[in-house]
Amino acid sequence: MPVSPDSSAPRTSSHDLPVSPALESFMRTAWADSPLPPDLRVPAYDATPARRARFAARFPGERLIVPAGALATRSNDTDHRFRPHTGYAWLTGLTGEDQAGHVLVLEPDGDERHEAVLYLRPRSPRTGHEFYRDRRYGEFWVGRRPDLAEAARLTGIRCAHLDAWEKLLTGPQPPTRVLAGVDPSVDELLRARGPFPPARRAPAPPETVLGELRLVKEPWEIGQLQHAVDATVTGFEDVVRCLPRALRHPRGERWIEGVFDLRARLEGNGPGYSTIAAAGAHACVLHWIRNDGRLDRDELLLLDAGVETDSLYTADITRTLPLSGRFSPVQRDVYELVLAAQEAGIAALRPGARFRDFHLAAMRVIAEGLHGWGVLRMSADEALDADNGFYRRYTLCSSGHMLGMDVHDCARARADAYLDGRLEAGQVLTVEPGLYLQPDDETLPPALRGTGVRIEDDLVITDDGARLMSSALPRTADGIEEWMAALSDE
Repeated sequence: MPVSPDSSAPRTSSHDLPVSPALESFMRTAWADSPLPPDLRVPAYDATPARRARFAARFPGERLIVPAGALATRSNDTDHRFRPHTGYAWLTGLTGEDQAGHVLVLEPDGDERHEAVLYLRPRSPRTGHEFYRDRRYGEFWVGRRPDLAEAARLTGIRCAHLDAWEKLLTGPQPPTRVLAGVDPSVDELLRARGPFPPARRAPAPPETVLGELRLVKEPWEIGQLQHAVDATVTGFEDVVRCLPRALRHPRGERWIEGVFDLRARLEGNGPGYSTIAAAGAHACVLHWIRNDGRLDRDELLLLDAGVETDSLYTADITRTLPLSGRFSPVQRDVYELVLAAQEAGIAALRPGARFRDFHLAAMRVIAEGLHGWGVLRMSADEALDADNGFYRRYTLCSSGHMLGMDVHDCARARADAYLDGRLEAGQVLTVEPGLYLQPDDETLPPALRGTGVRIEDDLVITDDGARLMSSALPRTADGIEEWMAALSDE
């Protein structure tokens, strides 16, 4: 379990210098007060009480435990950068790296109400040694944390010391549920203290309920997603401007990744997922994140990237760009077929439509195009039949997904609410058909092999259709060429 800030065993490293008693005494003296601004609040402060109430209402009389997650060691005494679990961030509004190890508990107060209590590691006092010696939690090592009163003011949630969290699980216990797999130490503690009284009802697991509650976005959330999209557009412009230099570097794909990720860190928390900068045949690998290849002016670059805001909402956009600035005839043919498929998919978006409808509309265009090229030797109807699905050799995956705080948002929602469900106003999703014509695929004519094209945009469902959030980026082949030429002339 987490160690108290007053522990006599600070997290130090083998090369840290010893601290003399005189220095330790000196370090505890002459520090001025430095409180957080009194009006500081988490950005989602007004929304989180209703979110917690909606979530807790599904589990009357039960204790709900939502961990932020645990730090993970990258190498020896260094940790990976921490991002709180999406459910925890959505319910508390807390999104920072300092949330590692924290736990939100919704404690039942009778059958109808719950009280939220946030167990956290507060700012370390200057009377101990953590603040200057502890590499993992010390203020002088990783930055300031709020104290308990500041955290309560930031969030509107009653806050308690993390040390009190373990004591909560002693004595008589209510039925208890946890977001399992988020923090191994929490799972281990619950196993050791269980079994707990059985729940009176058996609704879906907490992670499923959270996913379904987040399917329809609040207006504030849509604004955050639009901000993420706008910053991503700027990142794509940065990439086009850097192409002359990237083309000269033996790892041009990595140059592209670095340029976009710089924009993501400048405008938000960072990239919402590992940037895909796939040139040539690498574009036929759906999640190519090695990004170690050279760029060739005669090939295409598939760039799939998204900025994640400080509030943890991410964009997810893909453009396939001719590295010469102009599509070859074959590249244009493939690109325009994918674009026609995307247009068909977008046209199918409206409230009440099945979630699968836009994918099926896009795939019909793809199947007809592949048949017209002679790649598919059967009709589009035959290729689309679920009993064979031969077109999927060239498309590989679904044509879109929900989007929000996770790039593949609400993934734990049940099929009848998501994959087999109906679209609603306020949902945000991607439409991203692609063709991945593998370099060693002998069912293809040689001219097509090694060509990968994906076009992906972010859309919000409106009362009468869908709004293209990423409309600032061109999608047509002519538009792409004109856009690239204009940026190269700046």
